[in-house]
Amino acid sequence: MRAQILFPIYFSLSSMDLLSYTFVLVFLFLIAGESVRADEHDQIQSTIKLNRRHTSAGFRPTKLFVFGDSYSDTGNNPRSVASSWKTPYGVTFPGKPAGRYSDGRVLTDYVARFMGVKSPLPYKFRKYAPHKLRFGLNFAYGGTGVFDTGNLQPNMTTQIGFLQGLIKDKVYTKRDLKSSLALVTVSGNDYSAYVSSGGSNQGLPSFISLVVNQMSINLKQIHDMGVRRVLVTTLQPIGCLPGQTIVSSYQQCNESQNAASSFHNQLLQQVMTSLNNNTKHSSFVTLDLFSSFNTVLTSKRDVTGNSRFDTPLKPCCVATSSGASCGSLDGNGKELYTVCSEPESMFFWDTVHPTQAGWRAVYLSLRSSLDQIYY
Repeated sequence: MRAQILFPIYFSLSSMDLLSYTFVLVFLFLIAGESVRADEHDQIQSTIKLNRRHTSAGFRPTKLFVFGDSYSDTGNNPRSVASSWKTPYGVTFPGKPAGRYSDGRVLTDYVARFMGVKSPLPYKFRKYAPHKLRFGLNFAYGGTGVFDTGNLQPNMTTQIGFLQGLIKDKVYTKRDLKSSLALVTVSGNDYSAYVSSGGSNQGLPSFISLVVNQMSINLKQIHDMGVRRVLVTTLQPIGCLPGQTIVSSYQQCNESQNAASSFHNQLLQQVMTSLNNNTKHSSFVTLDLFSSFNTVLTSKRDVTGNSRFDTPLKPCCVATSSGASCGSLDGNGKELYTVCSEPESMFFWDTVHPTQAGWRAVYLSLRSSLDQIYY
């Protein structure tokens, strides 16, 4: 069983998932018209800048709460069904599969690094390492959406309910929430599930509105619990995902599908504006993955120029047979995939998820947006 996420927020996409994904994007368009030393250096620089911000700003988040899918999941999905727990995932960090949909770190890890805290523990491990709860918790599950997507994992409303339960049980206090930050990722699994379940083309616009409206409700709910700032990602350029660029031998993006991302993001931005207009401070901050992905993919390097991606649209881990995906094995245990020799030189890890190097490049381009959490 694989996570079904329309975009990069879930497990690996099967061939049928990709077909559904493509149909959704087309209809949307029609309707709408690193090295260890480098990591240590980043951490030192982030800490220095963080201390400066704390001197001039009144808000210092010490906890990170995460809601969403595979772009932010760091190990919640069951080992029995998630590709993120299979080799070769985690080959770069921590050196073995650890539940992340990448060869190493993902967006959550870099946001935590920016804050100067440890990456929050996956929710399902909370009872095994209670001493780590002081850094927050990660409630994200790969393959999930705003609504149920058919993968039997907690949707966003349920994820938020987990935090509410911990507050009720006094695991976290109002003071804890006041000094916390939330990261929310939504990548399109809802739309993939809609098409797979036989949803009509005519009803799709209304469904998109339902998804965005529910996002608005969920985001407000997170803030109303006491979370000071809420970071929300836009949809990445879905037409640039390897699962789509394979038809051009990974040479060019599908701009029609990217237009679909833009349409969703326009609706999301309206929600963010409305939410901020109804709070005393700009409590909701947009992390523009669409622009940051495009910037890195176009320049083929990160903003520092230190990391290069000569073939940015090609994934590092590639299936070698029909119906297989990164991490697949045949009945005899033979690998049905190949892995590139240098993941650090590739932006994408599999058909939808960035490598650690890819996420680091995206993170560097998002630094100015992340600064807004301290205002």
